[in-house]
Amino acid sequence: MQTPEEPNSYAAQIKGKSGLRRIINACGYTRDGFKAACEEQGFRQLLWLNIPLIVLAFILPFGLATRMILIASSFLSLIVELFNTGVEAAVDHTSLEKHPLAKRAKDVCSAAQGLALLLLALLWLLALWREYDINVF
Repeated sequence: MQTPEEPNSYAAQIKGKSGLRRIINACGYTRDGFKAACEEQGFRQLLWLNIPLIVLAFILPFGLATRMILIASSFLSLIVELFNTGVEAAVDHTSLEKHPLAKRAKDVCSAAQGLALLLLALLWLLALWREYDINVF
């Protein structure tokens, strides 16, 4: 029997390729992940929210630091939604029965997305207030 440290162990065999082939495979997995995420209404809604925000961040005359923060916050909300979708899929795969821990996992991910969207809104409001003296507070 092989130990996990041996290079020909089962884990090493199922891990797949290395080097350039691994990078190419990872790009395929990323594409597949985006396709799967786009089948979810929540992710599509966030895309439709964030695409115009990212375009506006480039069009409006913000400073470089403000522009980077606004774009990063858009990407953060999309990344959190990807994790949220992944956790929901894993929980549903495990069991569709109601369970307090399954509910907790889904609720915590939803709370993370809520905080990411709150951050996105606050950063945009602060950027508009700072750059255009729009009194939003």
